[in-house]
Amino acid sequence: MTSESTTEQQKNTRIEHDLLGDQAVPADALYGIQTQRAKQNFDITGMPISHFPELVKSLAMVKAAAARANHSHGLLTDEKAGAIQDACQTLINGEHHDQFIVDLIQGGAGTSTNMNANEVIANIGLKKLGHEYGQYTHLHPNNDINRSQSTNDVYPTAARLAIVFAAQSLKSAIGNIQKSLAAKGEEFSDVLKMGRTQMQDAVPMTLGQEFHAFASDLGGERTSIDHACAQLCEVNLGGTAIGTGINAPSGYASLAVSELADISGLPVSLADDLIAASADMGAFVTFSGSLKRLAVKLSKLSNDLRLLSSGPRTGLAEINLPAMQPGSSIMPGKVNPVIPEAMNQTAFQVMGTDTTITMAAEAAQLQLNAMEPLIIYNLLNNCRILSQSIKMLDELCIRGITANEDRCNQHVENSIGIVTALVPHIGYDNASRIAGHALLSGLGVAELVRKEDLLTDEQLAEILSPKAMLQSS
Repeated sequence: MTSESTTEQQKNTRIEHDLLGDQAVPADALYGIQTQRAKQNFDITGMPISHFPELVKSLAMVKAAAARANHSHGLLTDEKAGAIQDACQTLINGEHHDQFIVDLIQGGAGTSTNMNANEVIANIGLKKLGHEYGQYTHLHPNNDINRSQSTNDVYPTAARLAIVFAAQSLKSAIGNIQKSLAAKGEEFSDVLKMGRTQMQDAVPMTLGQEFHAFASDLGGERTSIDHACAQLCEVNLGGTAIGTGINAPSGYASLAVSELADISGLPVSLADDLIAASADMGAFVTFSGSLKRLAVKLSKLSNDLRLLSSGPRTGLAEINLPAMQPGSSIMPGKVNPVIPEAMNQTAFQVMGTDTTITMAAEAAQLQLNAMEPLIIYNLLNNCRILSQSIKMLDELCIRGITANEDRCNQHVENSIGIVTALVPHIGYDNASRIAGHALLSGLGVAELVRKEDLLTDEQLAEILSPKAMLQSS
């Protein structure tokens, strides 16, 4: 390397030092040496911390709460406490997130994430205090930003907040798709069709009832998520390394958590046993279970939409999904149910990673779970892809569904299943004989009933009317 290029590199970098030695860091970077090392070590998912703004903001909230508590205990000067809180507020406002560059999956139980936050906040604070980046004698990532803290209480606390924040958009998406499904239930309330069990004709129902059932099936999911979020709001902040509170002053934990509740607007509370809380991932497992439950229901809904729209000539074809794109590179005219298919795939991902989360939670050893980064990565990602996929399914599919009423009526007329609705009117023996005749002849039940003058057209129409179907449900 020439002297000119060496000089140019020196202009573009600053040298920082840690226990492993010196390291060049980009001169204009808000992060420091430990973040730089982590970036070099972990290149796994391609998703840095900044991919999830909720996590960056939550880290800043935790650091701001800690600064307030430390200041109250006389451990930070007015100047330092003010600089830290101002720096945290810029992150909460959405600024400088690009400086959170560490991969979500990392060794060290989240230490790299914590240090990324410490270094960025320190350097933003240094600039506010009139110093250059990296001049940590004036505001130190560990001594000041991380005072009275450990990765082991900061990281899981911030992660819990981030997941609760991410859950809000998910709950909103669930509410919206419920409304759309219920609206379709009203729209299709007079469309008679066959219900099916075990993929065989069962008894008549309305298409409206089917869509109302879809909406109702999602009814408890927001409540399930709320219950899981309530568990996540119990935090171990102030427990420091293993829950004993080492290096934190007496009363710090309660004060820090109180400040965090004020800053975040969430009902966070201090865990009863901080040692247990430092290693326990039970709340994360519960939350993952609520996402898996939601995914199972969404996948079933998507399966049903694909079946009901199958055809269009040789399938059920009882509903029409919006045509979103050509379906084949070889078969002209083919249009596939691509939106429900994508929802299915998202659901499978969530179901699969629930197993991953369970295994990572079980992997805790003694006073810490080193696999927390994998849990956090998957839960935040699952919240995001579920929210986006539900919005996609709602806006690009559900709202544009139309009923193929003629096809539904044909299925009812030709089905053996409608004979069940006729039993109270023509008797079980007549119904059994008619059903057997229909099976052998290929004729419709309604047609045979008319031929034998067992019921009039008016009586059949009344028995098989949507109103009657609704009354019998």
